[in-house]
Amino acid sequence: MNVSPDRVWALVSDITKIGRYSPETFEAEWLDGATGPVVGARFRGHVKRNGKGPTYWTKCTVTKSEPGRDFFFGVISKDKQLSEWGYHLEPAGDGTDVTELFTLAPEWWMKLYWMLLGWSRGRTNRAGMRQTLERIKAEVEAVA
Repeated sequence: MNVSPDRVWALVSDITKIGRYSPETFEAEWLDGATGPVVGARFRGHVKRNGKGPTYWTKCTVTKSEPGRDFFFGVISKDKQLSEWGYHLEPAGDGTDVTELFTLAPEWWMKLYWMLLGWSRGRTNRAGMRQTLERIKAEVEAVA
């Protein structure tokens, strides 16, 4: 992206704007009085799975927050982290290389799920990540 890492980080770490970029999560809000991206802050995201449904709220916790560098959060169910999503930013000339990441919790049942259905979900995740990054790039570069 042809802007500084700080500009990209400010955008990806503002979870209230995720609906502009993600094809699945169309809104999010901070919880428990949190107002910004600090480690341990909780938020919830309103998700329309696969862009079609079902629609549900999911709780998340910020797991890494380093301005201009990293913003990661865990998706939580019943007080257990199921997956982690994040953005890693690397200075590149006058711009920023942005990588969106996804990992599943190392639980046996998550590994089984990924073995059986991961081919489909993986394809959906990759397409959604590409779309999210393209939308972020269009916005940050439009105001550059």
